[in-house]
Amino acid sequence: MIAFVRGTVAALGLTSAVIEVGGVGLEVQCTPNTLADLRRGSEATLPTSMVVREDSLTLFGFADDDEKQMFELVQTASGVGPKLAQAMLAVHSPEAIRRAVAGDDVKTLTSVPGIGQKGAQRIILELRDRIGSPGSTVEPAAGPAAVAGWQAQVHGGLVGLGWSGKEADKAVAAVAPEADAMEAPDVARLLRLALQTLSKA
Repeated sequence: MIAFVRGTVAALGLTSAVIEVGGVGLEVQCTPNTLADLRRGSEATLPTSMVVREDSLTLFGFADDDEKQMFELVQTASGVGPKLAQAMLAVHSPEAIRRAVAGDDVKTLTSVPGIGQKGAQRIILELRDRIGSPGSTVEPAAGPAAVAGWQAQVHGGLVGLGWSGKEADKAVAAVAPEADAMEAPDVARLLRLALQTLSKA
């Protein structure tokens, strides 16, 4: 298994980054928060988790070990696969997930697309004794990633994470004033704000 990758950021997309390691470009699936801290051409080290399927090998990358451990832990709950685990980390920090599970906070968990009432209750029941107690963490700051056509990219990112097109439309409209105030649209930050808007709805 690949525990981490270290190399030059060769390319950045809305849901993944390509890290050049020893002349090989590794595509790593990441949350918006993780991508926001990466810069094309810069060196990066990402803790990773490899998901092996019959027809694919997918590498997921994280901002830190806490995110990686939470990604792997939530998948031990029934019905939670890598895509849903990544969606959970796109909407909530590891600390917020710990607080939700420890506090029986079904509402927080159901703000993630793909998690219903019963699913949230099952996650809480199965993870309560293993997820650890809440502590103090600092939310990662979003960085600049100016890209044209931010509306389509944010919309596509939200749909890819499981929201409907209608919900994505509303979220894009909600963050439009923020985009207008920027010299150049910071797509990673706008996607994060859109996620926050949807999680509060």
